[in-house]
Amino acid sequence: MPCLYISTNVNLAGADSTAIFSATTTAVSSIIGKPENYVMVLLKGSVPISFGGNGEPAAFAEVVSMGGINSEVKRRLISTLGSILNEKLSVPPARFFLKVHDTTAGRPISKL
Repeated sequence: MPCLYISTNVNLAGADSTAIFSATTTAVSSIIGKPENYVMVLLKGSVPISFGGNGEPAAFAEVVSMGGINSEVKRRLISTLGSILNEKLSVPPARFFLKVHDTTAGRPISKL
């Protein structure tokens, strides 16, 4: 079950959170290759964030997934989620940081 957690210093009062949830769920699902009904998205606004020493619009996000993560997936997640946050919340892609964690990384593959 992939989980996307987004924190931003943008006030979400005027934002269409339904559209953000829809766009990010579809993006994570299609990029990681997991069904949409397994994707969880959490969105928190008005979080005190300083990026580059100032409080202009910025966001931090974390994706946690059980498998499906590689360097190409990471690049696509950064690009796509950055575009969504830019479009929906006016967070410039250069002020968006994404942390990606695969919970199965480093585990030995069992052979049946």
